[in-house]
Amino acid sequence: MSQTVSKSCERCQSLPEKLELEGPGRLFLWLPLGHSYGKLVRQMGDSGREHQAMPQDRCVAVRLEGAQLSAFVADVMGALTGEESRATRALFVEGEGAPGLGDFPRVGSLPQLFTITRSGWLVDMLAEKRVTSHYQPIVHAKDTRQVYAYEALLRGLERDGALVFPGKMLTLARDADLLFQLDLAARLSAVREAARLGLKVPLFINFTPTAIYDPAFCLRSTVAAISEVGIPPSHVVFEIIESDHTPDANHLKSLIAYYRQAGFRVALDDLGAGYSSLNLIHQLRPDIMKLDMELIRGIHQDSYKASITEKLLELAQKLGILTVAEGIETPEELRWVREHGVDFVQGYLIARPASPPASVTPHYY
Repeated sequence: MSQTVSKSCERCQSLPEKLELEGPGRLFLWLPLGHSYGKLVRQMGDSGREHQAMPQDRCVAVRLEGAQLSAFVADVMGALTGEESRATRALFVEGEGAPGLGDFPRVGSLPQLFTITRSGWLVDMLAEKRVTSHYQPIVHAKDTRQVYAYEALLRGLERDGALVFPGKMLTLARDADLLFQLDLAARLSAVREAARLGLKVPLFINFTPTAIYDPAFCLRSTVAAISEVGIPPSHVVFEIIESDHTPDANHLKSLIAYYRQAGFRVALDDLGAGYSSLNLIHQLRPDIMKLDMELIRGIHQDSYKASITEKLLELAQKLGILTVAEGIETPEELRWVREHGVDFVQGYLIARPASPPASVTPHYY
């Protein structure tokens, strides 16, 4: 790999050092307003916590053991408003010294410091490659015995083998600036686990547009993994999550162009969850549209949802776009989408995500 590519890929292929603080030090907090400063000084006095107040700088310094840092920061954030916490600058300096010039690049917001103190388990999980995938069948609406594809869904593994669900991982990854690394690990796991399980039908892989700087570099390892395991490009569908898309339409278009040039297909995920569905359809021109589960939930009893979905399905049929109804949980929902021309369905009524994938059960409602 060239030097240029290595530099471009460094962000998603390297991990930050864990913040492991056991010894004593001082936490410096610079408050945004005099009111905020006074509030924190009063809290320190009421709690009897030893501290140094520096009113000229609106700064409070508190002696702490490193192991106490996370709990103390949580207490401070509880005493301040959300805006005050986000505007408060924080720095932990080990030992008794004052901050030096070399320390100030480490100054961040109070919530960022709190996240960093809690992110060690995710850094360990990524470093130890304890990221895996479960697969949920996407089946033909007219005959749910026929599996059309599998969607790869992110899962983490504790050291004892217990599952970690994606919500916890993604929330922390965003806050701790680890989304690039987690998104890459999820894509690679989706490909390699599918090959290990011998899945022969198309594979749907989620990706986060905001976790990709330049598709020619950031996606190269994913494309290489697909080639390495011998999955035909036409059997890979990359899903753009609408509710998490980048506002830069040109960036999205460059991602789509890269995937299509490599022979992959593109799906627009969670259609109906955001506010720009129609714009995304004409800008991205997806091969497949996935209707959001909240739009499908109870659709047979909700005339508003039904009208919106009917128009989306009619539009997709006119444009030659395949459709998937997500989150099918009841026979009534399945019957409605089937009667209104959806191509494929997925949801707990059909099968839950599993590894290896669960067997599907036919439904003739």
